[in-house]
Amino acid sequence: MDDSTRRRFLKAGGIALTALSGCVDGGSGSGQATETATSDPSIDSLELGAEAVSTGFTSPLDVVVPRAEEYWVVDQAGQVYVVDGPDADPQVALDVTDRMVSVSGYDERGLLGLAFHPDYDGAGRAYLRYSAPRRDGTPENYSHTFVLSEFAVDSGTIDPDSERTVLEIPEPQGNHNAGAVTFGPDGYLYVAVGDGGAGNDQGQGHVEDWYDAVDGGNGQDVTENLLGSILRIDVDSEGEDGRPYAIPSGNPLVDKDGLPEQFAWGFRNPWRFSFGPDGRFFVADVGQSKWEEVSVVERGGNYGWNVREGANCFRVEDCPTETPDGAPLRDPIVQYPHEGGDVSGISVIGGYLYDGADIPALQGRYVFADWRARGDLFVATDRGDDRWPVRAVPVEGDGLGSNVLSFGRTTAGELLVCTTDKRGVSGETGAVHRLRPATG
Repeated sequence: MDDSTRRRFLKAGGIALTALSGCVDGGSGSGQATETATSDPSIDSLELGAEAVSTGFTSPLDVVVPRAEEYWVVDQAGQVYVVDGPDADPQVALDVTDRMVSVSGYDERGLLGLAFHPDYDGAGRAYLRYSAPRRDGTPENYSHTFVLSEFAVDSGTIDPDSERTVLEIPEPQGNHNAGAVTFGPDGYLYVAVGDGGAGNDQGQGHVEDWYDAVDGGNGQDVTENLLGSILRIDVDSEGEDGRPYAIPSGNPLVDKDGLPEQFAWGFRNPWRFSFGPDGRFFVADVGQSKWEEVSVVERGGNYGWNVREGANCFRVEDCPTETPDGAPLRDPIVQYPHEGGDVSGISVIGGYLYDGADIPALQGRYVFADWRARGDLFVATDRGDDRWPVRAVPVEGDGLGSNVLSFGRTTAGELLVCTTDKRGVSGETGAVHRLRPATG
């Protein structure tokens, strides 16, 4: 079956705990446990420290450092702040609350991501991802409209009048919004899109796919909508059909039966992604009720949702490992359970492959977390196998808030961690920390 035939075949064929967590309803898995690292002398006794870079935010979901000592913090409540160095007070660079849905308490919508164009040098372009009230083209019974917009940036401010909408996607539910945006080494903009919300990739706004054992859904569809996918677009060109972006010629569905913006698919709620210094693309995908996962994502890859949750069958005892035409459902490099094991949690928070100098023991390892951090961060080590072993590494004292929201990276490769002590969009306990070796 060729690609075109396959796309035609594909086309034919809970309870919210936090702003990121899975749902209670779910299914059986194969019981594959976390690959927990055995003795590893370089990190067996490792303990990390953290120092505050900036505090007083509500729900900091992203921190971007395009230039040394220039920290841009995305607050879910609707503000972008710029902090000129660790001792500086945050200054509001942009407020988009008048363009967003109203968010407070438990909510997965809001201002979700920020990326600077690679040409940025103190002035240039920035791309913001936020949740807007329903716009034209979004059905009346849908929750909101996904918006990706371009803004002009100059001297620490983002011009609110310069907004140019790049992409809009109708969102049927209020959850599973993902929100990460970043430029890849190829200069194209990568955009994470969740499966449309609700549970199981089913219900309103979820289309039929090729897999009959579990109804739905958007994760396995590539023709009807852009939900459940990682997108790749060229924001430096316009499309022939008048779109404010072009499609990179190397995208896997170009000239095939599918939406050509899609770079990879089969995701539930890809909460944060990053490129390693070696070009590998790490995507963390929040699970439903049993498994959390991180994958190294490649062009045209299908990462399994909702046939599989992690490397395990979802809601059935037995399930395929490939699509009907033989395309593999790719397993993650990291998975860990919601209960049991040395490493567990409920909502994976994607991080970075460390290449800084401050913490030599982390060099070349993937550092990430779970929303339910409990004072630990997670470290995964590439040992040349398909599954990377994971260890929990403590952060001394009360160095981090009770809930990890996201990670960032300085221009020198050091890691930043965004946290809050709240379970929703409220208060002023949000903070950005820089990881250090433990002092004790």
